[in-house]
Amino acid sequence: MSKKEGAVLIVDDNEELLIAYEIFLAPHFQTIKTLSNPNTISSAMSSATYDVILLDMNYSAGINSGNEGFYWLNRILEMDSDASIILITAFGDVEQAIRAIREGASDFVLKSWDREKILSTILGAYQLRCSKLEIRNLKSKQQHLIDHSNLDYDFCKGKNQLMQDLLRTVEKVAPTDANILILGENGTGKEVLAREIHAKSMRSREIFVSIDVGSIAENVFESELFGHMKGSFTDAVEDKPGRIEIASGGTLFLDEIGNLPLSLQTKLLSVIEKKEVTRVGSTQVKPVDVRLICATNANLYQQCEEGHFREDLLYRINNIQMELPPLRERPEDIPQLVTFFLKKFADKYHKPGLQVSKHAMHLLSKYSWNGNIRELRNVVEKAVLLGEGPLLKPSDFVSNSGSAKKQIELQEFNLKENEKMLIMKALKAFGNNKKLTARELGINRTTLYNKLRKHGIESY
Repeated sequence: MSKKEGAVLIVDDNEELLIAYEIFLAPHFQTIKTLSNPNTISSAMSSATYDVILLDMNYSAGINSGNEGFYWLNRILEMDSDASIILITAFGDVEQAIRAIREGASDFVLKSWDREKILSTILGAYQLRCSKLEIRNLKSKQQHLIDHSNLDYDFCKGKNQLMQDLLRTVEKVAPTDANILILGENGTGKEVLAREIHAKSMRSREIFVSIDVGSIAENVFESELFGHMKGSFTDAVEDKPGRIEIASGGTLFLDEIGNLPLSLQTKLLSVIEKKEVTRVGSTQVKPVDVRLICATNANLYQQCEEGHFREDLLYRINNIQMELPPLRERPEDIPQLVTFFLKKFADKYHKPGLQVSKHAMHLLSKYSWNGNIRELRNVVEKAVLLGEGPLLKPSDFVSNSGSAKKQIELQEFNLKENEKMLIMKALKAFGNNKKLTARELGINRTTLYNKLRKHGIESY
């Protein structure tokens, strides 16, 4: 280990020994803190983080039981469960050494001045501390990945010129660490684009952490974003890193950033500028390294004018601004998107060989899709699930979306197709009763049978 790494806290009532330790360890560690009174340990640990703690076993004159050392050992581990603690004693008591290890100490040294032994013990404890923190960080990231392993994000580029221009910008900025703001209506694929940027970045092997700002209750928002310490509020039963801390090394995606409360906007701005975070209930700062991508469907500039969004934060989150066009402005991409989702869901639900009829594709391409790609995705998924036969017809899509049904019917002026759809709906409504169906349609049964044959409609 080179100098300027790690922090050591030494607690001993022998002032001369503290000075000796400070001089001896100064070339090896960045920070050396000494305390002669163990009652100040809590205060010291609340204001700073220590990688190695050297702790004397006895502090009261004439008492050599080591109970004071064990008491403070347990108190320190309550404050920092990953602490590397080395107990110091003037007495080579093997039983105390064994007990110390069992209760959570990393090692045990005598007060005899064996420089090599002391240094190797402290360096070993420091490496143990680093390993513990790395393991904890990996576990947090692993848990986040497990929790989100069911989420599936695939990117379909399309042919639209606006999208092609946008993707050229992605190619330029993705390898950088520039903060990006993605604008667009709900359902246009802002998170999908953010993941595409992450996949093309230098952080692609690191974690991608997504937070839907609009879905988190305000009373737990600060804890979710910045983390908390055990006991900092009623439900804080253990130390928990926040999403920003978990995302360190990777990409942090804040969706619906416009919903972030003003009080937390200030804290987020501080994180961006200082690259450090402080958990709720703690005064210790933790360094973080994240690439920030934000998204919103709101007008942040207007929110700044109205005093709902900090202007300085807005400028920090949009080094690069991108805007995803709504699906109604890229109709040429709808067939490709339909085919894309059709294959995806056909594979998922084990229904191979599905195709979309030309007329159905025509109607889907003419629909305005107010819910954008999200609505299209849902409609295709339902059609795959509920459609009958290998060829999906207009009715397979229309029947699964009330809003789509009305608009598609209004937009379609093909008399033959409308007649077919009307007959099919009437048959379904009257339980395949031909007499009732014919009467409701205003025709006789012979005409109805002729039309059934003409349109190739099978009985329900």
